[in-house]
Amino acid sequence: MPMMRRARVSDHRALVECAHRWAGRSPAPAGPRGPSLILPRLFLQFFAGTSLVAEDSTGVKAFLIGLHSADSEEVAYIHFVGVDPVLRGRGLARGLYTAFFERAAEAGRREVRAVAAPGDGAAVAFHRAMGFGVVEGDHEIEGVSVHRDHDGPGQDRVCFRRTIGAGT
Repeated sequence: MPMMRRARVSDHRALVECAHRWAGRSPAPAGPRGPSLILPRLFLQFFAGTSLVAEDSTGVKAFLIGLHSADSEEVAYIHFVGVDPVLRGRGLARGLYTAFFERAAEAGRREVRAVAAPGDGAAVAFHRAMGFGVVEGDHEIEGVSVHRDHDGPGQDRVCFRRTIGAGT
């Protein structure tokens, strides 16, 4: 089983390459696209201490980019999670989320939020299985409440919220 550690700024290139490979895309050309747009270096420059990497001797197997809100001392946010497709279903994402919950609770956070694309049934089911509730939005897609234009025009999202605390 891969070992888990805090992320480092030096992980950036490997995480973006993994995200592209695991999504079935070729590495990004000179301009950003796909995972490159949502995994800019700044997340590791400023939130490496709240992000996690699971790796073994062959490299990165999974990672979680998370942060503690600067505007609300009780909120943490999971921004992006990637798991090697060969290892999905083996508890890596669950382990990353659980470690993130524990660390966020130790830092005084009481709530974790996350989002997923509508229609991504696997992500919705995973978040629900991890104890997240769906935050009511302004639209419904495939029976799930959605926030239209959450991340910009045409960028609808399912928003999740989970309470955490001691022993989470």
